[in-house]
Amino acid sequence: MNRLHNKSCLVFGGGSVGGETNNGLAAAITYAREGAQVTIVDLNQNAVDDGVRRVTEECEALGIEASVFGIAGDVTNEASVEAAVAATMERFGRIDVLHNNVGIARMGGPIELSMAEWNLSMNVNLTSVFLTCKYVLPHMLAQGSGSIINIGSVGGMRYIGYNYPSYSATKGAVAQFTQNLALEYASRGIRANTIAPGYINTPMIYRDISSAYGTVEEMVAARDALSPTGKMGDSFDVANAALFFASDESRYVNGVCLPVDGGLVQSSAPPA
Repeated sequence: MNRLHNKSCLVFGGGSVGGETNNGLAAAITYAREGAQVTIVDLNQNAVDDGVRRVTEECEALGIEASVFGIAGDVTNEASVEAAVAATMERFGRIDVLHNNVGIARMGGPIELSMAEWNLSMNVNLTSVFLTCKYVLPHMLAQGSGSIINIGSVGGMRYIGYNYPSYSATKGAVAQFTQNLALEYASRGIRANTIAPGYINTPMIYRDISSAYGTVEEMVAARDALSPTGKMGDSFDVANAALFFASDESRYVNGVCLPVDGGLVQSSAPPA
């Protein structure tokens, strides 16, 4: 459990609502279990506090003393992002892993979606990644190393049955943005990779996607059926892929968009 020993991991979107496990929290827990110093950034202090508590409890259950602290911050606000990065540097002295997990899904195409909702999707899902990289990259360049892990979606790679083109557009853009970073900074010790989750059973789907179904139970059954494995993945499936990218085991893996989807993007036809 020391794959990230002496590494500092900054997780945007690593908080939790009431202790529930989302992709960001699962990544923070996984990093801390592997010996990393972890900074959790989330929109409100309650989510940050719940995230820090969960990470601490999960590590204590394994006899591990977690090194974790939290910061309330808004990823769409440049000053807020800059402050979160500065606080992490002050606390740990370096940032080895930048993990961007913030994202929202707004249902509706051009006719149904308001301009405000479109802009919100762009700011939360895409501009946030630009801002975090803007303020973390100088520190990674100074230390001559770093791993950037951006959470995309298979919805940014193909149509998966949902009417949310704003989400698909932003997640597709995240993958291309990440690939550009990977090649631009490869010679200076920095890697950048995207993880594209498929049908994952996370709290977000109950908030943002369940309205597309008659009932929550119908949503879960439908998403299980659409997965090639017959069941959705969970947040730790995504976190374990992130752990590989965060660790030195992936030192020669760069510019990849890795689906964590049970084979969905390889299936022959999009879901009806």
